[in-house]
Amino acid sequence: MRAVYVDVLITVNVFIDFFLILCTKKSLHLNASYKRMILGAVLGGGLSLVALVPKLFFAINIIIDIAGACIIVFTAFGKCSGLLYVKRVVVYFSFSFLFCGIMMFICSTFKPTGMAIINDVVYFNISPVVLIMLTLFCYYILRLIKKFAGTDLGGDVRNIEIVADDKKICFAAKVDTGCNLREPFSGNLVIVVEKKLLDGFSPSDSKKRIIPFSSLGGSGIIEGFLPKEIKIDGIKYTDNVYVGICENVIKGEVGALIPAELTAK
Repeated sequence: MRAVYVDVLITVNVFIDFFLILCTKKSLHLNASYKRMILGAVLGGGLSLVALVPKLFFAINIIIDIAGACIIVFTAFGKCSGLLYVKRVVVYFSFSFLFCGIMMFICSTFKPTGMAIINDVVYFNISPVVLIMLTLFCYYILRLIKKFAGTDLGGDVRNIEIVADDKKICFAAKVDTGCNLREPFSGNLVIVVEKKLLDGFSPSDSKKRIIPFSSLGGSGIIEGFLPKEIKIDGIKYTDNVYVGICENVIKGEVGALIPAELTAK
């Protein structure tokens, strides 16, 4: 390739990094705002300027790639515990590696004009329409690889949407066969949610319920409430289901537990 245009290089990699961040978010069922994801993608576009550096040794390329992944992941998803952060970086870097491999295959097999891999950075001097088509193609290829490999990295996870006090809140919940918590008076099942996932929502005193629980780790009580509406994977649930609020109890990327009995209906 005779020339590399900086504006094209950055724009292309902002677009690509956003889809890699999106793949990571969906694989780990992360709660991340699009504002942070876009910021991480823009940062990734800036880091793509490493392509302008004279050809680097493979080991140096890998170090730069891992460092870049660490920065992008932190920017896009925020802080978390050390092990979870490493998991996020590994997943993002894996998707990035797979994407680069797919693009290298396309580059070497079809030799499209205006496409190159420079210091592990993808560069296209092509029309925006072709760029969008290629990136979407790679995105769905990565999703298919994840699906057929049986690697739902968050386990059996469902998307939950609740409406309470005219506020809609969405989060992911992991199906747990050991979660059979019920509201003591009605006997209705309870979805247990980390407080941070409720985005500052706090039920009014009239709607609060005290829900006792017992587990191998001990027993106690949590605060709960009955939402106005609840959907599980987009399907409105007609039975009354309570939401129990805990704090720093559920570990891992998915901060909510849903009784397996609910998903069996």
